[in-house]
Amino acid sequence: MAIAQPVGERPAWVDDDLFPFESRFVELDGNVVHYVDEGSGPILLMLTGNPVWSFVYREVIVALRDRFRCIAVDFPGFGLSTGAPGFGYRAQDHADLLVSFLDWLDLSQVTLVGHNWGGPFGLYAAQQRPGMFERLVLSNTWAWPLNGDPSSEVFSRGMGNAIGRAVIRRSNLLVKFYIPASHKRRKLSDAEMAHYHHAMPTPERRHPCAVLPGELVGAREFFTYLAENLGAVEQLSTLIVWADSDPIFTDKYRKRLEASFPNHSTTVLRGTGHFLQSDAPAEFVEAIDGWWAELGSPTTSLPD
Repeated sequence: MAIAQPVGERPAWVDDDLFPFESRFVELDGNVVHYVDEGSGPILLMLTGNPVWSFVYREVIVALRDRFRCIAVDFPGFGLSTGAPGFGYRAQDHADLLVSFLDWLDLSQVTLVGHNWGGPFGLYAAQQRPGMFERLVLSNTWAWPLNGDPSSEVFSRGMGNAIGRAVIRRSNLLVKFYIPASHKRRKLSDAEMAHYHHAMPTPERRHPCAVLPGELVGAREFFTYLAENLGAVEQLSTLIVWADSDPIFTDKYRKRLEASFPNHSTTVLRGTGHFLQSDAPAEFVEAIDGWWAELGSPTTSLPD
């Protein structure tokens, strides 16, 4: 993986009051990756997915950075990150890029905070670099093929075909409707929504978020590998924080995660929508703090 000196510029539309962090950039094989790295202490690697970016974790980072080192990453094509010419924006592409990013930072004793697509991407990275990770926080995510699941098949094949991708690119459907609808406890302000609209202002810029719906079933090889290799990480101490008013990631996903990660503790956030770290940030933080206190000193990482 070729690494250049950090490049990139924080755009003027980012509000320093709403996003009060230093924007950092690194170029990895032509992909300009934006991330924030705030605080000190045990490392929390915060990953999310389509169609949001590290902005969704802003209140969580503010609340935790006095006792944790909070690293939140934008995948190429999302937030302030841009993909290299030829970058495919598929599940395997993002997961491989994350591994390269973690190698560049040379981290250790990492706790994955994986939500949405950030769950499978982060778990894949943990499988590739098991000695780097020692704990998991998983929220409204999955780690197995969705082929054969009726609702996933319908959504993925409907929105992942040429017509569906065109609708997403032209209408900005996921930002305009999915983000607001996925907040049940609170309504996002116009200023907050602007940070999602500005991140994907053109049909071309929306291409990455139009690719991923098709990957729900299209990336079967990636998810099969992920599920077959969970043994590398399944015994790690795991916190499952679950929004119970998510119409997509329902209780059946939570129960399968609980079965897949036997060394788990579960906290259910009642009446909370899919983007729980934005919809109920105080309770999300409280769940992490309480779990961390119960565990005490970190357990030993799995060997490389």
